[in-house]
Amino acid sequence: MKMPENINVVMFASCGMNCKVCYKHCYHKNPCEGCLKSDVGKPEHCRKCKIKDCVKEKGLRYCFECKEYPCKFIKNLEKSYNKRYQTSLMDNSIFVKKYGLDQFMEQQKIKYTCSKCGGIISIHDGECSECQEKMK
Repeated sequence: MKMPENINVVMFASCGMNCKVCYKHCYHKNPCEGCLKSDVGKPEHCRKCKIKDCVKEKGLRYCFECKEYPCKFIKNLEKSYNKRYQTSLMDNSIFVKKYGLDQFMEQQKIKYTCSKCGGIISIHDGECSECQEKMK
């Protein structure tokens, strides 16, 4: 899958994840529609996400809108993403809060577009969706 000209802001998950760079989008012919849409095509862990359910119950769209932010769910996910993928979902959320979703997605497009072929680099394994080149 090639990186689109513009990443739809609906691909920003409640927790701070850019769903467009998830392995589900990079490697599947029928990718899910992102965290804020239906559960169709989502991996099981996304369908059962406690963070997604919590935000929905509170009538919020993003975790950073909550007075309890960052809660234990976010702190645990943050620790995992820092360790496994060298990414901070909390930094993503802070950026969105400060500069907006359009600027965030533009930054993400630059960061996760393969310079060799224009594919999407997966945040989870650093591999390009098109040429399978491993990025560093």
